[in-house]
Amino acid sequence: MTGFRVLKRRRCVDPATVERFRGLPVANISDSMHRMSAAGPRLRPLHGGGYLAGAALTVKARPGDNLMVHKALAMAVPGDVIVVDAGGDLTNSLVGELMTSFAISRGVAGMVINGSVRDLATIRAGQFPVYAAGVSHRGPYKDGPGEINVPIALDGMLIEPGDLIVGDEDGLLCVPLADVGRVHAAAVAKGNAEAATLAATIAGKKDLAWLDAELTRLGCYIEE
Repeated sequence: MTGFRVLKRRRCVDPATVERFRGLPVANISDSMHRMSAAGPRLRPLHGGGYLAGAALTVKARPGDNLMVHKALAMAVPGDVIVVDAGGDLTNSLVGELMTSFAISRGVAGMVINGSVRDLATIRAGQFPVYAAGVSHRGPYKDGPGEINVPIALDGMLIEPGDLIVGDEDGLLCVPLADVGRVHAAAVAKGNAEAATLAATIAGKKDLAWLDAELTRLGCYIEE
């Protein structure tokens, strides 16, 4: 029944592809996707550091209720990223030390909570990736409803079950399963180009010819 259901995930990014993405700057991946997708600036990394990469196991939860988050953790396989859309409500936390500990024991790659978490000191002291919109000491309810393995959207970024989720200090990004090959190649090329630009900058050889050419193209007057 729509609104209260648990579905199977029928497609999923493969572990080898996840590993190829691991460590690539999310900014470069984003540039390679024309900067048109983002999970919003509120979803920030709360853990002590570490790259997030894995396959999305999606949860649509009622704000303030984590019943279906528990079910998703019970279903998870190693390498999954639990991505929870709880509407961005910050009143009640959905995840804390106990649930993140269980996630780690299940081999989960990380958790994304469009809502609040608690036990921040423990999360911050660890390397297990946790992204959330806020923090609240108030605990959750466990009444449902909710849905597992359905498409969700975080600040307009569509996430389908099995898509690739990546995250670093700059934020989160979903790479659609159908695009992972093209995006990976483009992100690697972007990183190589930026490395060359950085080397030229450090050597004092940065090419600025493009700047005045672009200003002229845009109609800017430059006094001689």
